[in-house]
Amino acid sequence: MGQKIIKAGNSAAVTVPSEFIRTVGAKIGDTVEVRTVPEKGQVIYTFSGVRQLAIQSTLLRRQQTTEKT
Repeated sequence: MGQKIIKAGNSAAVTVPSEFIRTVGAKIGDTVEVRTVPEKGQVIYTFSGVRQLAIQSTLLRRQQTTEKT
């Protein structure tokens, strides 16, 4: 997945895909911890208040998909 760098006021920003935001239960205004690893060209974001994901429903969907093939 590739995201573009955009201008946000006097700063640069990278957008976060809306599907990811919905999946982790994040909201506009939530705090995000940022860790940078310049020598590897990495920025790592940790979203606070992430809801627990429903593993059971994900596994059920995978099983149903596997059974169809």
